Amino acid sequence: MKHFAKIAASAAALAVTSLAAHADEFRLGLITPPPHIWTKAAESFGAELNEASGGAHTVSVFPARQLGNEAEMLQQLQTGALDMAFMTVAEVSNRAPELGAFYAPYLADDIGHAGRILRSDTAKSMLEPLPGQVGVVGLGYGMAGLRQIVSRGDVSSAEDLSGLKLRITPFTPILDFYNAVGAAPTPMPLPAVYDALANGQVDAIDMDAELIWVLKYYDHADTIVQSDHMMFPMVGLVSAKVWAGLSEEDRAMIGELMAKHVDSTIDAYVANEAKWLEQIEGTGKAYKKVDASFFGDAIEEWNGIWSEKTSSLDALRETAAETK
Repeated sequence: MKHFAKIAASAAALAVTSLAAHADEFRLGLITPPPHIWTKAAESFGAELNEASGGAHTVSVFPARQLGNEAEMLQQLQTGALDMAFMTVAEVSNRAPELGAFYAPYLADDIGHAGRILRSDTAKSMLEPLPGQVGVVGLGYGMAGLRQIVSRGDVSSAEDLSGLKLRITPFTPILDFYNAVGAAPTPMPLPAVYDALANGQVDAIDMDAELIWVLKYYDHADTIVQSDHMMFPMVGLVSAKVWAGLSEEDRAMIGELMAKHVDSTIDAYVANEAKWLEQIEGTGKAYKKVDASFFGDAIEEWNGIWSEKTSSLDALRETAAETK
């Protein structure tokens, strides 16, 4: 429990003057819909915490942005108004740029490799500054699948993405990537994506295989590009103020169980990614599988930008090489 000891000490230091109190009824927010793997993991975490605590702790899960978007939920975590969240590392990286290194194009060779990177000591060490830096305690990583591209038009090369309004998750690393590609990256919340693609508000989207399949984004697509160009981590968070008000016993229990259940999402994506991609390919849409060469100089341009923004990139690349 070396990781939990470090973050506990850091969070406790934050709250020397905090009036945060022990909470028995926790609220956990997510942006993902109820059927999503992350939401199911959150519900399983709550059920197991309730059992392990002998009914002392309950967790109410609020999916589908019921408590606001991720930026709003992060603010609530900082003030202690929200207890917990399963949140994209993307949103946290807006406050903690070091985490942007996870989005290095082709850092991971495949979905299994992405999981090994996230389970590494290097990745875990990147959570340790969060209590002081962001006001949250990071207890472990999960993930969604690797990123793919869905387009309303034909895409035979990266040049075909030039100028296209391409929906992205609103955070800097992916914005920098698609700017380098030459697209017109368009930040948009998840619930708006299906209709935006249907009515032409956007020309293409950056998305993982699960949601392309489950939410049927292929309905309004002509081309699916399986590029696997970027991993998409998730992190289990507890408000540092809430954490500081917990007993050592409760910190250990919550830390262990949340880490377990966010980690379970890694196994779920490793097990299901190939199946989802096969089903997407079977829709009859134009389906192209590409590699890093598809994006030309955009990858090196991204690397140049982010080597100056984060000191973690080299360490993560070394870890990626060691975990192939």
